[in-house]
Amino acid sequence: MGEEILDTILIIGHRQPDTDSIASAIGYAAFKNLAEPHKYIAARCGELNAETCFALESFGLKAPTLIDSVHPRVSDLPIARISVTQDVPAHDVATLMDVHDIRNVPVTDNEGKLIGIVGEHGLARAYLHQMKINEIAFAPHPVDTLARILSARIIVRATETLGGRVIIALDTPEITRKKLTGKDIAVVGDNEPVQQALIASGIAALIVADRAPVGEQIIREAEAQGVSLLATDLDAFGVGTMVNLSLPARMVMETDIPRLALSDTSAHAKQTVYSSKFRSACIVENDGTLCGIVTRTTLLAEVHRRVILVDHNEFAQAVEGIDEAEILEIIDHHRLGVISTLKPVKFLNDPVGSTSTIITGKYREAGVTPSTAIAGILLAGILSDTLILKMSTTTREDHDAVAWLAPIAGVDPLVFGTHLLGKGMNLEGTTIEELLCGTRNGMNSQKRR
Repeated sequence: MGEEILDTILIIGHRQPDTDSIASAIGYAAFKNLAEPHKYIAARCGELNAETCFALESFGLKAPTLIDSVHPRVSDLPIARISVTQDVPAHDVATLMDVHDIRNVPVTDNEGKLIGIVGEHGLARAYLHQMKINEIAFAPHPVDTLARILSARIIVRATETLGGRVIIALDTPEITRKKLTGKDIAVVGDNEPVQQALIASGIAALIVADRAPVGEQIIREAEAQGVSLLATDLDAFGVGTMVNLSLPARMVMETDIPRLALSDTSAHAKQTVYSSKFRSACIVENDGTLCGIVTRTTLLAEVHRRVILVDHNEFAQAVEGIDEAEILEIIDHHRLGVISTLKPVKFLNDPVGSTSTIITGKYREAGVTPSTAIAGILLAGILSDTLILKMSTTTREDHDAVAWLAPIAGVDPLVFGTHLLGKGMNLEGTTIEELLCGTRNGMNSQKRR
């Protein structure tokens, strides 16, 4: 998820966006996506006014994505999507840690909900606890799982599942046989009489360890008695060690899990991870579904949202968190403000009546005709910021842009512009002459810099 989000670029206007701010973001995102589809996202950092809503509805366009800040969030991080279900043997959890070079693995139920976490310390404690017990036990698992854990060959498969005590057959056959039941597993070396005695006792399985040979007679007797027969290169101690790692994840996991949401800031994530004994945190949805895990290594990389600013060039007017973002471009038509960037950027500041005029110029320079909807919203941006080309800041470029866009949008600029401005103003008792000349108080209530 994080990589997908970081691969996109937000094109966003100023706070309290007006029609030109929204139009230029939508128009420029559409233009940039012609070369790199779906890479650029038109965004806004404030609620829309009535005028802008009318413009969007007129051309069937959706409002840009609302962004409350561009502070890096957990959703921007490279999240490790590693987990195990609660019945997976601890041995497999340890293998997963080694393969992915991670110290903690989340544990989920069968529905994908987070229920615990297995860490290196938890595995070590579980192993030491088992070592203190007189009897080793193998949790119920498929025979294939036991064979995989022990790197063993299955010579006789008498059952599909094994689980019970594991007895290292060091005593004489008679003493050993008295200890065993039909659910138990015995481990033996190169001693055929002991092997035969153990099979005859009716145990569940016999593990022949330490590369000991398994004779044909032993195989026949195991088949006859319904005893599963496995052979491994591990010695008896090695078998006992690996069986200790057969416990299911639910028996070695811890449940005091540090949790994060995708919407949390990366600063909060760092605080959570660094203060946790696990040095990691699990990311969950509102319903408890696991999304992934972040670690200290995850947080080492600097993460910045990439943005293009339109219709403003000052921090005071920019979206929250802009000081932590990577600004790629600035396109504006206002006076120069005070802004600093992480790297050199493209800065286009043209003294025209609206930023939408500048975006329209990019289409014309590239020889690209925008769609009807894009032409319409750019036209709305120009007519709004120039008060239907009557503002003192209106330039020849604005007139040319309107003349080029209006036929594509399929509207009369004067008629449409009048309706547009009417949506954003109280026109009761206002004549068309007052509207076009901008003499009525409050006609320029929006930001005109």
